[in-house]
Amino acid sequence: MAQYLILIYEDETSYENVDPTVSQQVMEAHNRFAQQVGELGGTLLGGNALQPTPTATSIRGDVVTDGPFVETKEVLGGYYLIEAKDLDHALEIAKLCPAMFGGVEVRPIWAFE
Repeated sequence: MAQYLILIYEDETSYENVDPTVSQQVMEAHNRFAQQVGELGGTLLGGNALQPTPTATSIRGDVVTDGPFVETKEVLGGYYLIEAKDLDHALEIAKLCPAMFGGVEVRPIWAFE
């Protein structure tokens, strides 16, 4: 099985004043997703939510800058690392990944032998 990273990109401002009910629904959706990965024959290897972009520090060469390097409406908010049979299988799993205010990107992990 190959490893794939599911990157979650969302408009983080959508979470600033979100109703607690919506927050609960998002958490339940992520818990459900973790179960669905196994039900589809994949393996969830890990994942994390990221702190908001104002906590980011970018480095380009020797220049260190507070905040994200690129300004964009949707930002990387978290990820899941999964094992799947192939890209099609990873995409089938990723379609279930909650991203209420954005979308996801699937990237294969480069395995160096």
